[in-house]
Amino acid sequence: MTNLQNLLSAETPFLTDGGFETWMFFVEGFEAPEFAAIVLMDDEGFRQKAREYFERFLKMAAVANTGYVLDTNTWRGCTQWAGALGVSEAGLLRLSRDAVEFARRLRDEWRGRVSPVLINGVVGPAGDGYATETLLTATDAFALHLPQIEVFAETGVDMISALTMTNVPEVVGIAKAAEAKGLPVVISFTVETDGRLHSGQSLAEAITETDRETNASPAYYMVNCAHPDHFKHVLDGDSAWLNRIGGVRANASRMSHEELDQAEELDAGNPQEFSELHVELAASLPALKVVGGCCGTDHRHVEHVSRHLHHKDRKAA
Repeated sequence: MTNLQNLLSAETPFLTDGGFETWMFFVEGFEAPEFAAIVLMDDEGFRQKAREYFERFLKMAAVANTGYVLDTNTWRGCTQWAGALGVSEAGLLRLSRDAVEFARRLRDEWRGRVSPVLINGVVGPAGDGYATETLLTATDAFALHLPQIEVFAETGVDMISALTMTNVPEVVGIAKAAEAKGLPVVISFTVETDGRLHSGQSLAEAITETDRETNASPAYYMVNCAHPDHFKHVLDGDSAWLNRIGGVRANASRMSHEELDQAEELDAGNPQEFSELHVELAASLPALKVVGGCCGTDHRHVEHVSRHLHHKDRKAA
């Protein structure tokens, strides 16, 4: 059985991390253009802090006796971003390779303590993750994302995940590129405070349309970069599309994306309340396989969630 098959057949959700970029920039004090932590992969100080960050979550998985999805630091790795980040396209792809190698070494260090650990190649939007002013066609998205996806295929990741996606054409292109390279793909949409994509399309419509355009090739879907209050109301009912949602990585803050973009301080919300909301989400999502966090969340939020979902007889510390 492959690592992905173990994930998909698990009786309790695997863990993943929280808001990596918000932690590294707001808490650890690193700086990078365009919120692109990938350009810091050559900084040994950054790598050490990243290792410490991920190890906190791996320890939680060990305590919970569950598997772990280990993301690569490659959210801004699409070559479309090279110019804005001040690196060459080849240099940006090299950083994606380095990020996979970093994750692989970390997995090796935890072998025997957490199993399985899936190396998850993270793909981010080619444009602004909070806007849809310029929409790609599926064909253009295929071409733009293919170079990074080829790197992931060559380096042997277990799966890839397209995070913070705002529209269907781009994720269709990503899904088809992943299929062309033989990689399992997860699609994660971000929604606004009303539970809809930035385009106004409903989450149900986006998932249904993506499945139709890709012959349902994504392994599952996720919602990330939105507070649970922004989307839990759209998860009512027993519709088939709800069974396609396998992961949730929510924001700590109830602020809108526009407000978060302007924020100068990190809003960490309430970790205990965050976990209680995840109990509600889990009840609405029968196929939930991965839980973690996104902007503003850290080990506290994910630990509280794990205590509620994995250790129901224990109170969160």
